[in-house]
Amino acid sequence: MEQPGKKAPLRSDAQRNRERILEVALAELTDCANAPLSTIARKAGVGQGTFYRNFPNREALVLEIYRHEMQQVADSAAELLAEREPDGALRAWMDHLARFALTKAGLAEAIRQATCAPDGPAKPEPSPLLSAAGLLLRAGQEAGTVRPGVTSDDFLLAIAGLWQIEPRDDWQDRADRLLDLVMDGLRAGAAGR
Repeated sequence: MEQPGKKAPLRSDAQRNRERILEVALAELTDCANAPLSTIARKAGVGQGTFYRNFPNREALVLEIYRHEMQQVADSAAELLAEREPDGALRAWMDHLARFALTKAGLAEAIRQATCAPDGPAKPEPSPLLSAAGLLLRAGQEAGTVRPGVTSDDFLLAIAGLWQIEPRDDWQDRADRLLDLVMDGLRAGAAGR
């Protein structure tokens, strides 16, 4: 029997439908923030009923995509630490974060629209990103490649300039310069320097 407050796990076909909807919606909303939900359902190969069972409205869909994408970026931190030195992992993770921030221009607009309505949902907190940044910063501090005392909040404030770069321009060079400056600042005063 199902416990109160807990959802039953999705059947495998239902899970595939949900994942396909999210995949198509990410592509469509990245291309156009106002992509019709009926188009997303059709391209995902699901009926309207299936679509709305998974996502009762545009806001629910947009916020789930945002959470999913943010979690993927956050999860990549541990993967990078497993294959690189801490400062290299941190810099590579910053590149992942820049791609997330700058290649999803339509999605960013869809998120803004979904969360700006007076009775709309709040934008999800960046907790997964803060945790991932904390993991990488601690590893760098322990290895002596990141200055002591830098917090996840400090880090996110330092890279906030990413969100000021125009994503439709050639953003890669500007993002690289900004992130290199942040890395230089993180390394200044590190024990191993």
